[in-house]
Parts: sequence; C-alpha cells; structure tokens
Amino acid sequence: MTAVGEPLVRTTFPLEEVREGRARVRVVGCGVCHTDLGYLFDGVKPRAPLPLALGHEISGVVEEAARGFEHLVGKAVIVPAVTPCGKCSDCEEGWGTICSAQEMPGNDVQGGFASHVDVLAHGLCEVGPASLESADVVENSGCTLAELSVVADAVTTPYQAMSRAKVREGDFVVVIGLGGVGGFAAQIASALGAKVVGFDLDAGRLELLGSHGVDLALDPTQNDARGWKKKLRAFAEENGCSPKRWKIFECSGSTAGQALAYGLLVHGAYLGVVGYTMGKLEVRLSNLMAFDAKAAGNWGCLPKHYPGALRLVLDGKVAVKPFVETFPLEEVQSVLDRVHAHELGKRAVLLP
Repeated sequence: MTAVGEPLVRTTFPLEEVREGRARVRVVGCGVCHTDLGYLFDGVKPRAPLPLALGHEISGVVEEAARGFEHLVGKAVIVPAVTPCGKCSDCEEGWGTICSAQEMPGNDVQGGFASHVDVLAHGLCEVGPASLESADVVENSGCTLAELSVVADAVTTPYQAMSRAKVREGDFVVVIGLGGVGGFAAQIASALGAKVVGFDLDAGRLELLGSHGVDLALDPTQNDARGWKKKLRAFAEENGCSPKRWKIFECSGSTAGQALAYGLLVHGAYLGVVGYTMGKLEVRLSNLMAFDAKAAGNWGCLPKHYPGALRLVLDGKVAVKPFVETFPLEEVQSVLDRVHAHELGKRAVLLP
C-alpha cells in the first residue's frame, strides 16, 4: 500500500537479520480482513509508515528465529493478529490486549500480503511440522495450512469473546452478524455447548450457518427488538434455556446491529461488542443498571488463547473450509476490490 485509495504496488524489501525476540516466517497463506479495507479504502491510518504490506491473518513456516526460539525453526505456525510485548505492566497484569507496545502485522510492521514476515516470536502458535505447508489436510480440520490462516483473527477474536463471557453448556447465545467473525462466533458457542440464535441480512449465510452451529437463523428486518425478544424468550424456554442471562455478541459492526443487540438485553445479560463501526448509536445506558447486565468490548485475542481456538478447528468442531476461498497473491488488488464491493461470500485467503 502506497496511498489511500490507490492500487497496491508490488515492492521488494530486503530480508534483514532476525533481531532479538523475533522470527522470520515464510508466508503460506494470509486472510483478507475488513481491517485491511479500512486502511486501503477508508483512510484508517496504519501506525507504520507507507509503503506497507497489509495483511494480519497469517499462517506459514518459521525459517529463522532468534536465540531462545530456535525450536520454532521448521515449524508450521499461525502468527497472532496482535502480539503484546509480554514485558510491560499491562502484560504482566493480564491486560496484554491494551499493551502499548503490541504489534500487528500490516499495521505496526510489514504484513502478510508478502512472501515473508518478521514477527515477535513469543506469540507464535504451533500447528505442526513444516511438511504441513503442502496441500495436505491438517488433522480433522478439512483445511490446508494456508486456509488455517483465518484462525489468526476471524476465529480467535470471537474465541476470546466467548472465553471472557464464560460461554458454557446450556447457555443461550445470540450472535448478531454472521459474517467472517460472527459466523465463527456462532460455531464456537455451539461447540462449547450453547444454544445459538444467529441474525444476518444475507439469506445465504443464514442457510449455511443453519447447518454449522446456528439453531435458529433469523433475518433482523422481519421484526423489531421487542418482537425478537419475545420470540427468543419462547425459543429459549422451548429448549430448556433460561429467559434470563443471555449472552449476546454484536459482530456485525453496524449501528443497526448494535441497536438490536442492546434492545435484546434481558436480566443478567452479557453483551459482547466484537464488531466495529465509526457510526454512533444513542441508547439508554440505564438499561444496564435496570437489567443488572454487563457490556464489554473485545479487542483481538491474546496469544495464550490461540491453541484452544485452533484445537476446536483441528478437531472438526469449528468448520473453516466452507467459509474460505483461496486466490493467488498476484490477484490481491482484484480480491480487495471484490471484498470491498461485497462480491465475495467467503473469506478470501491469499497464497504467495
């Protein structure tokens, strides 16, 4: 990326010596996220100077690592979308998600729309031996290593959100927005034993997720929040779930989705804000008090959660294959344009 709104330019950067605490990863696959579109099309400013390779959903093979991380050389890995420094007071107190020195490929450093990335080594999530870079399916995931790149954000971000909400067997979970992140949020909740309701405007997504974790798939335009709350309360009771303490996850990143999520609050509810929008929403904040409910944001996912999220995929409990489509890296501009125009129904993965 050289400028906002301008076509990407193929650029050559030297492979510098691997510094202390870092590793060089040869990219096998890199997913396309709407965050990338924000930088390229909407003027969201990355922290690193341009020119900058975008891309933060990365899988690959470690080619070189600094002292103390030599055991990673030759391993297939997933690179966390955001890696905290691990040394500051925030990190030491368990608040790595707000670490001021956290590093995100395609934002703070060169990203994964490239042949190689230079990243912090301590957060890398091992998948297996380097031989996995071939077209072989990894365990029971149905995916190649390249396709598993989307675990780095689209899967782990909702995984952390579910972990924070303590989703468990018998919970009643509502996911608003079944796109790249929300679809996996629904699957994760189902894998954890929850009864799941999913909202989306796209009929195709509703149908697909109806066979991948969503017990009740709904078009939000067919009712208002009051009507949906009544319908969901009946559905919860029919399925042995409480009419209270719902766990609601807003993943659409839209003001309409946020309004619906807030409108569905019940007593003891937990509202997880996972999607992002620049739009503003007016709500009666006192509803949180009246319902004794909680609302919490969720930024990315700590590297410590990656093995758990990956295991759900490798065990076949969360399906990735039906939701991704691969393209050669040479087609990156066309792919970004198509994602921006909402012409791709699946999450794109670029192959160097």
